[in-house]
Amino acid sequence: MTATAPTPSTARVRATALLPRLTLVLAALLAAFFAAAAPASAHAALTASDPTDGAVVATAPAQITLSFSEGVAMNGDSIRVLDPQGKRVDTGELRDLCSGSIIRYGTALRPGLPDGTYTVAWQAISADSHPISGAFTFSIGAPSETAVSLPSRTAGDGPVAVAYGIARYVAYAGFAVLVGAAAFILLCWRRGAAQRSMQKLVVRAWVALTVATLVMLLLRNPYTGSGNFADAFDLAGLKTVLETKSGASLVSRLLLLGAAALFITVLFGSYARRHASNGSNGSNGSNGSDGPGTSEVSEEDAKGESDLVFGLGIGGTVVAGGIAATWALSEHASTGIQPALAMPVDILHLLAVATWLGGLTALLVALHKVPGIERTAIRRFSTVAFTSVLVLACTGTYQAWRQVGSWSALTGTDYGRLLLIKIGLVAVVVAIAYTSRKWTSRLAEGHAPDVSRETSPVTVTPAATAVPDADASDIPDTSGTAASDPRRAAQLARQSDARRTAREKQARDADPDRAGLRRSVLAEAGVAVVLLAVTTILTSTEPGRAAELEAGRGSTATAVPDRAVKVTLPFDTGGQNGKGSVRLQLDPGRIGANTLHVWAETPDGKPLDLPELKVSFTLEAKEIGPLPVLPERAAPGHWTASGVQLPLAGDWRIDVTIRTSDIDQTTVQKNVKIG
Repeated sequence: MTATAPTPSTARVRATALLPRLTLVLAALLAAFFAAAAPASAHAALTASDPTDGAVVATAPAQITLSFSEGVAMNGDSIRVLDPQGKRVDTGELRDLCSGSIIRYGTALRPGLPDGTYTVAWQAISADSHPISGAFTFSIGAPSETAVSLPSRTAGDGPVAVAYGIARYVAYAGFAVLVGAAAFILLCWRRGAAQRSMQKLVVRAWVALTVATLVMLLLRNPYTGSGNFADAFDLAGLKTVLETKSGASLVSRLLLLGAAALFITVLFGSYARRHASNGSNGSNGSNGSDGPGTSEVSEEDAKGESDLVFGLGIGGTVVAGGIAATWALSEHASTGIQPALAMPVDILHLLAVATWLGGLTALLVALHKVPGIERTAIRRFSTVAFTSVLVLACTGTYQAWRQVGSWSALTGTDYGRLLLIKIGLVAVVVAIAYTSRKWTSRLAEGHAPDVSRETSPVTVTPAATAVPDADASDIPDTSGTAASDPRRAAQLARQSDARRTAREKQARDADPDRAGLRRSVLAEAGVAVVLLAVTTILTSTEPGRAAELEAGRGSTATAVPDRAVKVTLPFDTGGQNGKGSVRLQLDPGRIGANTLHVWAETPDGKPLDLPELKVSFTLEAKEIGPLPVLPERAAPGHWTASGVQLPLAGDWRIDVTIRTSDIDQTTVQKNVKIG
């Protein structure tokens, strides 16, 4: 028994059945990418707190303060303090204690808190749009049992985060294909505007980007908050999102996509009709027309097309740059060092990526769907892609330096390792692209086969008719049967369609150089899909520079070394009950912002409530000071002050002025080394 080769219709059925499976595999791979990336680390990190995690304080503090490595967005509900029974004991008033480069927020506590263990839960939005959260405990008097359990879910984690991450990937992919395919048509293959396959590609990319942006806008509230999908339709939460930088960027992107829809309408409307007419006259996408007419008409048509191309180019560049800016103005480029330079560089980087990878996708579709794509278009894209890669390398190098900052961060942080993977994938794509350029050169040197006749459309009627270019001996005379049997006519129509498809494929594969180019471009596109996934994960990962800063300072206050300066000074104001001592604690006891605690005690160690207490700091060697500090009374015999700024290291003199009555007052002092 001999094996029978599959008919064209059978091969087509198999390919159609295989496509959904490949789509499912790709979706599973992407889901694995995003699941491995969660929870996403963000740019800002908690670097200190007062009280520190696990601290036991003698008396209840007046407020809770949190310090961060970068700017964050917080509201009155961002810091919650719970007593051992789980009741909220903070006032709900957010205090902005930021000063210069010091990022600090706090909330006041209710007076008269009893002893026990208290839980501080906080949540914020980093300046690069990613949510961060955490919790810690401290105790007043002595630790106790508490009914409050620390939250197991962190902000930006869970199924909502996975869905939000997938929407981010779809948005990036849609942007790349939308911009790159449009650029491919305008810069490389103008006749492509009249091709149905190109039109479908661009429109689907626009739809994907629009839908993904809407999904991100709806999921933004649960992504940064509760983590529940139901909160996506919370109007109050949506209003809050619209007031944030990320919400404004998403809304701006939707408005710009409206302008992009107008661009697509013109590109595939009057512009496509002009080139469809030119193509029918045999011009293969040239500016003029080979049909009948005077030179004046040709020059007028050429000028009209030139103006149209110029308008589409300028308008498309502005819209594409604006859409890219919605990422640059709300993510990593908008925070950290040199944001004024980083944001335009990021816009240029995104445009270069889109022009390269999106154009690659358009070329792949053209090679598979359009047998007659001109060799000149392939050569033009080779030049455009090479220029895009150069821009990508320059902007990517700057971004890597800005976000990583050191060689150790390149291998010692998640961001650095992902960046190395991305660089490796780019190298693979460039290597494959080099192979594609070789095929392009061979195409330029060879001669294209004449496929115009082979790919002419075939019309099949219900009647049994001979198929063009087919061997008549292979087709039985069944006209009478087909006329009386509609099922037979439909079967013959399917066979004719299968033969036409086979001839089109044969025409596409007639040139081995073109087939080799198609395979290499397909390999480029496959690696580019993974590259885009890694890039999406990178945008939601804490940059290496910030990660090292967090590791140096400690991810929470417990990792900060105990370098607090502690001083005890006896005093005697000379009046009745004028003797005692003051204990000072300056935490963390280094240059920059510090928290000051002062306790006044009687000779037998009991709290002494003074009518007035003042502190000042003086650095005599640099002629700085005295810098006055007016501590607030936190409890009887206890005063505290936050944000005590000491600008330089050195031997600082601490002066404490104590008044025990209307006329009894004294000042005691001591030198301590700071920094």
